Amino acid sequence: MDPTPYSTPRGSISSLADSADLEANLTLSDKLKLFKSSSFDPNDYVTTKSRSMNEKDIKHVCAYLCDLKKASAEEMRKSVLANYSAFIRTSKEISDLEGELLSMRNLLSTQAALVHGLADRSRLGSLITETEDSDADDMLDEKADKSKTENWLTGYLEKLEVLLAEKRVEEAMASLQEGETMAEEIRDRKALSPSAFLILQAAITEHKTKLADQLAETICQPSTRRFELRSSALALKKLGDGPRAHTLLLSSHQERLQRSMLSLRSISYSGGAHTATLSKLVFSTISQAMNDSLTVFGEEEPAYTSEMVTWAVKQVDALCFYLKKHVLTSTAASGGLRISSECVHVCLSHCYFLEARGLALSPVLLKQFRPFVEQALNTSLKRIEQSSAAIAAVDDWLLAYSPTSRHTGMPSSGSLSNLSQAPKLSSSAHKFNAMVQEFFEDVGPLEHLDLDNLAYEGLLQVFNSYINLLMNALPGSVETENLEGLGPKIVRIAETEAQQVALLANALLLADELIPRAVMKVSQSTKNDEYLRRASSEKHQKAPEQRELKKRLQREVDRLRDSFCRLHTLELVFTEEGEARLNAMMYLSMDTYEEEPEWFPSPIFQELFLKLTRMASIATDMFVGRERFATLLLMRLSDTVILWLSEDQAFWEDIEAGQVPLGAFGLRQLYLDMQFVIIFASQGRYLSRQLHQVIKNIISRAIEAVAATGLDPNSVLPEDEWFVEVSQIAVKMLTGKATFGNVEREVTSPTASVSGRSMSSVHSHGSN
Repeated sequence: MDPTPYSTPRGSISSLADSADLEANLTLSDKLKLFKSSSFDPNDYVTTKSRSMNEKDIKHVCAYLCDLKKASAEEMRKSVLANYSAFIRTSKEISDLEGELLSMRNLLSTQAALVHGLADRSRLGSLITETEDSDADDMLDEKADKSKTENWLTGYLEKLEVLLAEKRVEEAMASLQEGETMAEEIRDRKALSPSAFLILQAAITEHKTKLADQLAETICQPSTRRFELRSSALALKKLGDGPRAHTLLLSSHQERLQRSMLSLRSISYSGGAHTATLSKLVFSTISQAMNDSLTVFGEEEPAYTSEMVTWAVKQVDALCFYLKKHVLTSTAASGGLRISSECVHVCLSHCYFLEARGLALSPVLLKQFRPFVEQALNTSLKRIEQSSAAIAAVDDWLLAYSPTSRHTGMPSSGSLSNLSQAPKLSSSAHKFNAMVQEFFEDVGPLEHLDLDNLAYEGLLQVFNSYINLLMNALPGSVETENLEGLGPKIVRIAETEAQQVALLANALLLADELIPRAVMKVSQSTKNDEYLRRASSEKHQKAPEQRELKKRLQREVDRLRDSFCRLHTLELVFTEEGEARLNAMMYLSMDTYEEEPEWFPSPIFQELFLKLTRMASIATDMFVGRERFATLLLMRLSDTVILWLSEDQAFWEDIEAGQVPLGAFGLRQLYLDMQFVIIFASQGRYLSRQLHQVIKNIISRAIEAVAATGLDPNSVLPEDEWFVEVSQIAVKMLTGKATFGNVEREVTSPTASVSGRSMSSVHSHGSN
């Protein structure tokens, strides 16, 4: 192999080594001179050193240097790992050293300031001396005055410096006031040269700035007591920096408030105690800030009102944010209306203390809290609806006293008198009532959040949902509740008439007494709270709204009652196979008989009488003290049956235009049935004006149908007394007070002397 390619680099490297040995004999300073030169060029340096190398030699040297670099990096890594603790310790020492250097710099700055002060006084002395020398010839007569002024100025500046250094605020302020007074006198008397006078003014301004900074620092100190805080702010205001004093005063109260709130972190986020403590802390701090502002600024305080209000709103917003984060968000989502309401109530109670002083912060609270209370309100109402529906699925619809009277709104004593006043409801109604009572105990100041109407509407909605459940409990009911889009609720059917009347009893007692009593708790709680009462004194009275609420509740009860009456009307009018039992043929076919029939009310009206009698007995037991509702129920049921007959188009088409005309016997039977209804409805005291008028219309229409056939109706109808007597006998027989055996045959037959009479006398037996 030819050694020639390697001879040159070996020689070059050797030459470099020789150069290195030569350079080693030089001092470090001599070695670095070349690199310190401003004309040093790295490229020229490398070119000069490697001028005798060819390309391969240079590549060889570069590879060699790269290997050295890698070896150096590896050595450095090993050194760092081996001496890691030393590196850490050194870093800490460097950090400590930096702190000490900073302290030394501050000390040096202080010393420099002292030196500059001494220099200024020396310059002032020299200026005074120069002034004395230059004006000696012209101001000989004022020499004594100037000397006195110069001596005062020198002593004044020294005294002022000492007072500021010792932080004797009151004396320093008095001294500054003295300096300003003397400066005016000196200016008027021209006791100092213009240069010296400017130095005096600059010194006063500088020391006022220093004193203001000292006062500001005192105000910002956490350890500053409240009396010292007010004094410092007052002093700063007297120095002419009132806006800064007011801002720092508020900032100091805010920092104190934040420190106090941090100290409350150990208290549980839930519960009213934590909320009450925070609310009291925030509003008492605002009150203290107002007092301090008024004390310090006095008559000037209105100029800072805007800043005071802005600051107070900021503190209330911070309180609301904290409570929303730690209290309201979770409780509102879970339906904790009581906690949400208590939170608002406590904050409003503290807030109204400030309103007497002209600071109205309640709108801020209400705006922040309203969405959360509204969410809790809706969640609570939804829970009432769902819980009532769950119990209605297994309700036996038997009325009983509540096992607990805590939320019933009734006396809890076991005495007979109190027991007679307690509500008897089915299990689902008891649950509904208990939850409604509890709901209105929890709502608190909804009126001040403008949520009372929302609560009323929500209550109407859940009551409507419960009425739908009761309507679904009626056999064969087609009513559905689909508030959630989930179809009708599953509910246990009320099979017996007693159970069906119990549905009405549930609805009536809830709408007429229990729910209105619960709603009244809102206004009662407001009256019992002085602050809430005072805050709501300008709001309009809620009595009209509550009356309207009661009317709407009653309309829901009427829906259930109408459904009940419709159900029993259909049971009377139609058979189980769907055929009409009350039809025209029951009257048209009577004239086909060869013999006169035994006169007695038609079976369907007998069943109506018996049903109403049973209903009256059941209602008497269930609606104790509410007999009017029982009467209205019977009245409505009677009206429904007779109205159905009056409006049945198929019935009247057969009567008036059928193939078989209505004859004498048919007319007499229809007349007797209607008279029978009037008699038993009148005796039961549920004969309404509407029922009486509808019966009159039915009789008149039947008479007109007979007259249209050419038969004189008056010639075939007996006297009124006969219809009344037969009806009364039927009532006695159906109630078991008489039998066919002790009733004379003549009584049930019309008399031979049938006279024409005024039809108006037929209706004179009915009363309202």
